Amino acid sequence: MLKFVKILPLALLVLFVSACSSVKLDDANSVATVNAGGSMSYDPISDPKSSVYGKRSIYFEFDSYTIDPKYASTISAHASYLKAFQKQKASVIIQGNTDDRGTAEYNLALGQKRSEAIKKALISQGVSEPQLEAVSFGKEKPENPAQTEEAFKENRRADFVYK
Repeated sequence: MLKFVKILPLALLVLFVSACSSVKLDDANSVATVNAGGSMSYDPISDPKSSVYGKRSIYFEFDSYTIDPKYASTISAHASYLKAFQKQKASVIIQGNTDDRGTAEYNLALGQKRSEAIKKALISQGVSEPQLEAVSFGKEKPENPAQTEEAFKENRRADFVYK
């Protein structure tokens, strides 16, 4: 019986180690990511090679909420992304901003008009309205706090912030 008690732990250790050897711990050649949806998917927002990566702002002229035609491709790229990922509940907050000239109330209203203009442009390209939220920060979130014309241009914008 004493011999059996000495051999039992050794036998269990051998059994445990042999069972673990059938489990593949990692495979350097195929790494998969897991997401909540249970399927693998490509997200262009995170891909530096995509048409929407890094293009998260639309800039405006002084005292204007008219979208410059040079931003048509940026808006179109975001519209395509939002439509393609509608089932995954892709959504964006469009944040309107202004430079710090003018009153707080005026700038909040102007920032809202800028974000609403972008929202309307996205809806006109087929994006579902529930995917979009337009808000204004007015002059409260400057990109560049300097008091130069160049800084003012950087602050007159609407930003895409994906949720």
